[in-house]
Amino acid sequence: MQNTPNSLLLRIGICGRTNTGKSSLLNMITGQKTSITSVIPGTTTDVVTKRMELSPIGPVVFLDTAGIDDLSQLGKERVKRTMKKLGSVDIALIVLEGNVWTEFEDALVAHCKQYRIPMVLVINKTDLCKPSSAFLAQCKEVSSHLLSCSTKERNREGFMSEFKHTLIALCPDEFLHSPPLLGDLLPYGQKHPLIVCIVPIDLGAPKGRLILPQVQAIRDALDYNASVVVVKESNYVHTLSNLKCHPDLVICDSQIVGFMVQHTPAEVMCTTFSILFSRFKGDIVQLATGAGTMATLRAKNSILIAEACSHHPSADDIGRVKIPRWIATYCDPGIRVTHCAGGDYPDDLSQYRLIIHCGACTLNRREMLWRMEQAEQAHVPITNYGMAISVLHGVLERTLSPFPRALEAYKQAQMVAVS
Repeated sequence: MQNTPNSLLLRIGICGRTNTGKSSLLNMITGQKTSITSVIPGTTTDVVTKRMELSPIGPVVFLDTAGIDDLSQLGKERVKRTMKKLGSVDIALIVLEGNVWTEFEDALVAHCKQYRIPMVLVINKTDLCKPSSAFLAQCKEVSSHLLSCSTKERNREGFMSEFKHTLIALCPDEFLHSPPLLGDLLPYGQKHPLIVCIVPIDLGAPKGRLILPQVQAIRDALDYNASVVVVKESNYVHTLSNLKCHPDLVICDSQIVGFMVQHTPAEVMCTTFSILFSRFKGDIVQLATGAGTMATLRAKNSILIAEACSHHPSADDIGRVKIPRWIATYCDPGIRVTHCAGGDYPDDLSQYRLIIHCGACTLNRREMLWRMEQAEQAHVPITNYGMAISVLHGVLERTLSPFPRALEAYKQAQMVAVS
């Protein structure tokens, strides 16, 4: 549980007004004193996260958020952060108390509906105030998933049984049946498929380890009984010439995509780790469409390069140095480039002509889709590192060839951009 990256965990957000018992609910679910509780409103001032193993789903992470009805100046910032965090959750638990429904619950419900986040309404403190029939009917109009609890009644066992049943019903398919990262690209029925992974070891690679997308791709290949040959780019041509047969798939780091395409036989399917993640973590068709608009970039256009992690930039950082340099060469040196990292995804995206996002290996799928939807609502095209770099090297049609729908979307967007 502790070694599973946050991006692969089911994220459950606990939200509601102050003092509805959100933290007490989290403590009851986890069976621990995870969050500080008090009768004083506003005890939880920032998001509290807690991992636990929840059978049969597996590792999950709970996000206990601040009350959304804190109208103080500092409280407004907490509410803003809470609503932003809710964009990354897979399931939202909206905690209610008594028979009270306010404009704050309306705002939470509207937010969840807007971003298609499944909701569970949890009526808390039922020992203090029994919910009326009219209130229950009102709640059921909002969501068919309705739970009641009282942490003071110590009814954890009964509540947890019903709670797990509800989560399983709402749990996205990828958490119960993980989608393939690359397995469906291999020849159907072939007993011994072969994959070559070209992995450069540069300043950005952690010492003694491979980066997460490379590790996940190798693991997924093994899950599909494929053999994997891992080489540095300096050994690729030699390794390829010594294979008895062509590999079924070649995957490379985006930074050497031009080299890979140049030295890979035309009949061999190839792509990049980042493009694989564009499908695994987001919507590959939307990202390919965004890549097709890159030909329209002109001087004084502003683009946003967004990174999900907040690593310390290296001297030749891919997002801070290399991509801006390639854009200046391929498009126009007068293009304005802005960067954001970690959770600092801008609220206002309308100022940008294009967003180039990283591979999102540290985000869960819902958060990446939420970021993409934010871009769509602002009418701003979005693509990712792998696709953008392939465009800038003139090889995206080759690296998108394993994904026909995405390739067609890219071509159509490119035609519109040119016309």
